[in-house]
Formats: sequence, C-alpha cells, structure tokens
Amino acid sequence: MLLVPLVSWATPAHVPEGYLLKPSVRQCQQRLSWRPDIVVGDLGYIHQQTKREIRQQWQVAVVTRLKKDMRIVELFDAWDQMSCPQGQTLQWLGYDPEDSLHWFGVPAGEALCRYCWEASTCGKEFGYPPELSETLLGRLPLNTIVARRLIYQLRSWVEPCQSFEKNILGLNRIFLNSLRLTWTMCLVADAVGLLRALALMSSPQKNHVLQELIPIQMDWAW
Repeated sequence: MLLVPLVSWATPAHVPEGYLLKPSVRQCQQRLSWRPDIVVGDLGYIHQQTKREIRQQWQVAVVTRLKKDMRIVELFDAWDQMSCPQGQTLQWLGYDPEDSLHWFGVPAGEALCRYCWEASTCGKEFGYPPELSETLLGRLPLNTIVARRLIYQLRSWVEPCQSFEKNILGLNRIFLNSLRLTWTMCLVADAVGLLRALALMSSPQKNHVLQELIPIQMDWAW
C-alpha cells in the first residue's frame, strides 16, 4: 500500500482526531478541487452530526463500524443486516439523491414474500432517509458488500501502515512538546513521504518486497 499525505494536521494532544475529518475534506475540495467519495474511519472518533454535515455538503460517505453502546434502529436486525417489517432480508438497491432516500429490496432467489399476508399490497421495495442513522445508513449503508469489505479488509490495514510509516521515519522515538516544532516535523515527514512515493512511481521495484517469503513450487531439474 502506497501512502501519500494529502492533508496533515498538527494539534495539541487533547484535540480528538474526529474533529479533523471535516476540515480535511474541506481542504481537499478547496486546494485540490477533489474530495474522496468514501472515507473509512474509526468507530469512536466521528460524531453523527459530523457525518451528516460531510454527507450533505460534499456528498462523501463516512463509513465506520457501529459502537457497542449505539442503538440499532428498528429496521436493522444487526449492524450489517436489515429486513422488512415482516422479517424478509433486504439488500441495498441504491440511493436516490432527488428524494434523499436509500432503497432496499428483496434479493433474488428464495424469499418469504409468497408466505406473507401483505404480499398483494407490498411493493417489495422500501425507502429510508439517511438521517435515520448516519452510521447504519448515511451515504453508504453498512449492510452493503462494499461497506463490509471496506471495514473488514481496508480498515484493518490503516493502523499497521501508519505504524510502518512511523518506524521508517523514526517518529515513534520522538516526543515533541512544542506545537511549532511539531508542525515543522510534520512538513518534513510529509516531504519524505512524497519523495519516496515519487521514487517508487518513477522507478518501481521489479521484485516484490516479500519475494523471498512467497512459497514456490519446487521443480526437479533432472
């Protein structure tokens, strides 16, 4: 994974990380005329109101896991599963920006609808506003395949990659008690990261970094 710093912040230790997400998206939009479509974050740092403002202002999906102490809204059976009022499992059909509704429908295959007493009057599609739960629904609902893969596969790589960067740059051995000095070190660290990324892009390695650890099939050269 190649990490490239887009926006860096130097703040006192008591400033929560979640407070930096909204200004980071704003800086990307103002300085780069670009913003990410999806942001994958830690579950405890980002408030519901922050997610709502980012979604409404920049149409960016903020995907986080559900905190253990958060209430699951009635239409969800679990944080990654939802069903209709009669218990039929639903899948995400898409988001309608005009009506600001997420639409869910009955998946293909075997369904409980033929046994339901409301089958004759049910449209088998259900619309819910993102405001119902910014974590469970938001811009990208958690019961989608994309959201689950982002949480289980991508999110687990973030902290190891950041730790690797700290070890490479030696930042894990530094304690700074001056905000001005910290900002200077952030600029230096960003410069090193950008230069390394440019070097890897202009002169990519021919062999994989873990080439010697990759198992190979033994051949018999007789």
